[in-house]
Order: sequence, then C-alpha cells, then structure tokens
Amino acid sequence: MDSTLYESTLSDLKDKIKSYPDFPKEGIVFRDIFSVLRDPACLRNILDLMVAKIELLKWTDVDVVVGLESRGFILAPLLAVKLNAGFVPVRKKGRLPGVCKEIAYTLEYRSDVLEIQQDSIHQGQRVLIIDDLIATGGSLGATCKLLSGLNANVVGCLVLLELEQLHGSKNVEAPVESLITF
Repeated sequence: MDSTLYESTLSDLKDKIKSYPDFPKEGIVFRDIFSVLRDPACLRNILDLMVAKIELLKWTDVDVVVGLESRGFILAPLLAVKLNAGFVPVRKKGRLPGVCKEIAYTLEYRSDVLEIQQDSIHQGQRVLIIDDLIATGGSLGATCKLLSGLNANVVGCLVLLELEQLHGSKNVEAPVESLITF
C-alpha cells in the first residue's frame, strides 16, 4: 500500500471512530472501535493496514499472536491467520480453564488480574501482542510480563488506537506501535 493511500485510509478510519465522553466514568473519553468494525470495508482496511505495519516493522516471523480481552480478541485471530501463526487469548481472571499463570495490573480507572493458560506458550516462541487500544499501558505491560514469565520472545505490541497524552507505551517492556493516535 503506498504511503498516500495508507495515510488517507487511516484518516478515514479515525474519522469514523465514535467517542463517548464520561464513559465509563467522568473524565474518560471512550474511543469505540465497534463503529468501524461493523463496516466490512473498514474492517478489511484495518486488517490490511495492520498487516502492512507488521510487514514494515518486520514482525511477520511469529509463532503466536496473543490477543487481549476483550476487543483484542476480535483482531488478533484474524491477524494470526494472515501471519500463519497460532492465536492465544489473555483473559481476565477466572475465564480460562486449566492451569493458568496470572498477573495483577492497574488501569487508568481500575485494577484487575489477567491470566493465560500456562501451556499455551512455549519457551522461546516468538509472540506478537495485539490489542485495540493503549491508554496507560497497564494491560499491555502486564501481558508482556506474563509472557516473559513463560520465557516467550515478545516481538512487539500492535494496537489500533493510542491515547498519546497518557504515554502508555513507556509502561511496556516491548516495542509498541499504533495505527491511529488521539
């Protein structure tokens, strides 16, 4: 995809993302990606742009694509198919069966616990982490630490949206790239 078309497509997508002030609490502006995901052309563009970014960054040689609950689940398996990689979810505590490894983390308005099935990632596997948004970097940072504890090689983290003013990528131990910034 040439750079002019790339930038134009990103701009169109950004314009279609709905914003909800004071949700889930006062002072937060919620950026809703569902407004673009329900449009098949927009969804196709998002995937094409993410694949183009992954190729540009040379992050294509991965064994597993990890998707964060819950909106990372939408994009990660689709990208895993395009990269000929497996998909592994990282979920909130209590939602995965079997033996799980967990980590506590803090977000801009709450704290939580994430977990992954302990046997889902093998030592040395190359992992790409996908999520819809990075704000403070709490969940992405926790996921990187969780994967480090499983001796995975985190290639990078790719998000659709980044809230730049919160500097969340500084709280993540792996490279973080985004398509759209607010």
